[in-house]
Amino acid sequence: MRIKSKVLDKDAIQRAIKRIAHEILEKNEDKDTLAVVGIKYRGAFLAERIAKEIENIAKIKPPQGALDITLYRDDLTQVAEQPVVHSTEIDFNIDGKDIILVDDVLFTGRTVRCALDELIDFGRPRKIQLAVLIDRGHRELPIRPDYIGKNVPTSLDEVVELKLVESEGIDEVVICEMRPDLRSEAT
Repeated sequence: MRIKSKVLDKDAIQRAIKRIAHEILEKNEDKDTLAVVGIKYRGAFLAERIAKEIENIAKIKPPQGALDITLYRDDLTQVAEQPVVHSTEIDFNIDGKDIILVDDVLFTGRTVRCALDELIDFGRPRKIQLAVLIDRGHRELPIRPDYIGKNVPTSLDEVVELKLVESEGIDEVVICEMRPDLRSEAT
């Protein structure tokens, strides 16, 4: 894949996370019921960063968790013959909580739907709000984020690559052009 443009660098990602944390605190008056849960992997790393910003701003540390949605995917048989299942880490009671569900890039909405299904299996939160670093459009399901780091309109022939220090050693978001031989596989 060829990089077409750089959308966010390290500083821009940090500003977006800080802004999302401020917006979460403004919209959620009851800080005692707030909890942050990320969708593995990059969503979980972003959730950690958002929770840390909330703690820096409001001097409260919201409970934090991470979801592995592998077994909830509707395309599980297409992903891999033997999919790798990792652990979900939610070590607090989500009943009555205001959950901030965090994902890295929102595209069709299917990943978020899987995460909602899994989250509900853990209990009954008071409400669930969605925070994403990048919203690239092209929804297939009626899912809309409450907090967005950046809207990045894309074509279906483009790929949004988010890299984080925790997983790739660098913070950046780039748009790549999909190789012509891979376009038929992506649809």
